[in-house]
Amino acid sequence: MRNTTIIILAFLASIIFTINLPAQTLRNASNCSIGNIGTDGTIRNASNASIGKVESDGTIRNASNASIGKIESDGTIRNASNASVGKVESDGTVKDDSNRTIGKITSDGTVRDASNRTIGSAKGVKPTWAAVFFFFDFF
Repeated sequence: MRNTTIIILAFLASIIFTINLPAQTLRNASNCSIGNIGTDGTIRNASNASIGKVESDGTIRNASNASIGKIESDGTIRNASNASVGKVESDGTVKDDSNRTIGKITSDGTVRDASNRTIGSAKGVKPTWAAVFFFFDFF
């Protein structure tokens, strides 16, 4: 009985860890879908065409798979020339390369500009990934 229980638990665990979660929708201030980001980092536009990807190591790639930037582990965002273009602080505050606040991504995924106006939403999306889409014009 014990071996059967272990086999069943192992089977259930394999199912749980192979389930693909749905992509998270990116929305503009009017709540219209403007794209989505999959759990694997694939970024799609409103027409569902792949426009790029954020890889697990933080590399940002365009639709042609060329490296166009990188997200560092501390939230620093770099362009293709490895120059810092900004940073996402741990509280979701987005800063440009001059350390000026240009926006914020709140814990519920609301995306706000420097004047605290809602410009979109990225519920369930990593704040650094959302910042690349909304603030740094990689896509």
